Amino acid sequence: MENKTDVVAPRVWTVAWTTLVGGLGVLFATTTVAVAMEPLAGILAIPLSTIQWISTGYLLALAVVIPIVPWAQQRLGGRRLWLSGLTVFLIASVLSAFGWDAPSLIAFRVLQGAAGGVLLPLMVTLVIQAAGGKSLARVMAVVSVPAVLGPILGPVIGGLVLDYLDWHWLFLVTVPFSLVGLILAVLYLPKDEATRPASLDIVGFVLMAAGLAAVLFGLSNASKDGGFLHPDVLVPAIGGALAIGGFVWWTLRRPGRELIDLALLKHRPLSSSTLLLFLSGVALYGAMLLIPLYFQQLRGMSPLAAGLLLIPQGVGSLASRTVAARLSETIGARWVVAVGFAIVAVGTVPFLTATEETSLALISAFLLIRGIGLGAVTVPLMALAFEGLANDEVPHASVISRIGQQLGGSFGTAVLAVILQTAITAAAVPAVGFQVAFWWATGFTVAAVALSFLLPGGKAPTDAEEEEETVEVAATSS
Repeated sequence: MENKTDVVAPRVWTVAWTTLVGGLGVLFATTTVAVAMEPLAGILAIPLSTIQWISTGYLLALAVVIPIVPWAQQRLGGRRLWLSGLTVFLIASVLSAFGWDAPSLIAFRVLQGAAGGVLLPLMVTLVIQAAGGKSLARVMAVVSVPAVLGPILGPVIGGLVLDYLDWHWLFLVTVPFSLVGLILAVLYLPKDEATRPASLDIVGFVLMAAGLAAVLFGLSNASKDGGFLHPDVLVPAIGGALAIGGFVWWTLRRPGRELIDLALLKHRPLSSSTLLLFLSGVALYGAMLLIPLYFQQLRGMSPLAAGLLLIPQGVGSLASRTVAARLSETIGARWVVAVGFAIVAVGTVPFLTATEETSLALISAFLLIRGIGLGAVTVPLMALAFEGLANDEVPHASVISRIGQQLGGSFGTAVLAVILQTAITAAAVPAVGFQVAFWWATGFTVAAVALSFLLPGGKAPTDAEEEEETVEVAATSS
């Protein structure tokens, strides 16, 4: 029987579901548009390289803004920052739908991405702070739902819009989430406590924002001829890495005044989980590039059909999240994550030999298995990142883990895109090229299984155990 002290307080679930609604809008804004690049290029009569900035600009703006969130929360308060970010996101969504040409559409998408960059880490921060560090795995099972539903349902929604509605609706599908999210936030988010004045580390922000943007932009060009050796990849990636290195040097010289508290990386749960979140980004987003391309390029399916075939993976991930949360609280995150990555690898097996004739029923069954593994990986890792941290440390940890995921997803997508392109050219047989790329994706996943053992081994203490430890410490000190 569950101990009463382990029950998550109702107010925590209220905050979780309130922020979840807004978070879904941000993720759908990314993934619904991803399937629409080629159709939009034709509709607007512009090159694909130009229209691609609708997606690239959004993602770069999102990444650039993330480092500033801890400072903004300290200045404005979590509730006010959430309401402000969601309002800007809503306005930008409507403006994007009424964009009159490519430059205006790209500009409005950049604004939308900047608002999303505030909302994603803040969503996690608000819920973790409401939970007070207790029952984190169960709470994260809810908070991380957008990260699963976005890549799975986004392409389906995008395909339905392109098949049955005008393209403008691609940007309006997030409006209901924003409107309902604003109403819920006004009603249910706790009022902000007194905020503290804080000066913005402008040098640190410029270095980190420019570094992230340059690295992500470079990785987004990796599919060009020459791969990672192309100047459009090498120059921004190296420049971005140097800027991030400069940020680290600058930050370590300013303890107590830093933009992001990098000293938290000495905290093993955060550092190890961020490393594994990087690899989970590779496993999720890298393969999420390959699988739809397999359906569309090799089997000639429409974006909508490909999106529908991905639904079993989303179902598996949703189904395993609660179980993974419970297990990580009882046996610890290490074994849950290791087994989860192993299940992801098993779920990718049919693609290692897949051709144009491979049974779709077999693929769907293994995608369900793959989804179960992804759910088992994501929840414990996201919860572990905040284990043992004080409330004022949570915003910094949220940003650190989010950047790890963001870079992992971009790195995985870039690497596997280059591998796929190179393998198809070398083999002259598309099916063989896809098989080679899936072998690499599986290799990344197997490496993550091994690295999972870097995670702390024990289970998180229950609320009752924490209270008992506090009493013992007090008794000893007296």
